[in-house]
Amino acid sequence: MTGKVYIVGGGPGDPELITLKAIKIIKEADVILYDRLAPRELLEYAPKECERIYVGKERGRHTYTQEEINRLMLEKAKQGKKVVRLKGGDPYIFGRGEEECIYLMENGVECEVVPGISSILAASVYSGIPLTNRWISSSFAVVTGQEAEEKDRKRVRIADIAANVDTLVILMGTKMLPSIVDELRKVLDGDTPLAIVINASKPNQRTIITRLADAEKQYGDIEPPAVIIVGEVVKLRDKLWHID
Repeated sequence: MTGKVYIVGGGPGDPELITLKAIKIIKEADVILYDRLAPRELLEYAPKECERIYVGKERGRHTYTQEEINRLMLEKAKQGKKVVRLKGGDPYIFGRGEEECIYLMENGVECEVVPGISSILAASVYSGIPLTNRWISSSFAVVTGQEAEEKDRKRVRIADIAANVDTLVILMGTKMLPSIVDELRKVLDGDTPLAIVINASKPNQRTIITRLADAEKQYGDIEPPAVIIVGEVVKLRDKLWHID
């Protein structure tokens, strides 16, 4: 009898932001494959006999390739096991959850996906920077700061997007921040506020506030994971609740 795979969003880092549905599934898991950014505290909900496999990826160092992770999930499910693929954030927001689900379903394994709170939302709320405000931000866009190397053609034109929205959110942009700032300055004023939220929702969260003209002074002080927020909404931080 073939088992089932649950691709579960573990949230941005604060383990209390997990959903009740996700906890229920983790409590019933036979195997958990967990990512680097998935809150480790969530593993405590798993049964003692549950097999725990770390499949995290870091820049330049992967414990498993994506293809190996896919095959591992398939293998465990074919053994009749209830498999949880535990990810940080939300599985479908730059999380490759859709790739994994397609692979499993194409290979005859049932797959269910459980949403999680994205770092986009956590960085916004926990840093006191709303993405929308009815007076100064009626739109926002979310982009990746680093597209897949194997893509034939780059699709993210940051300058064009920034010129047409009120607030821009950039994920996975720490490595490319100098070139991102150069692109933004083509269309935005140097006084445009910019926030960099590092380790969003975790006890060690740190938020750097600057402006485009001064952003280069912060390059050496940033490490991933970080969420970059650009726009006038950054100025509201001093009036709102935040954790850092």
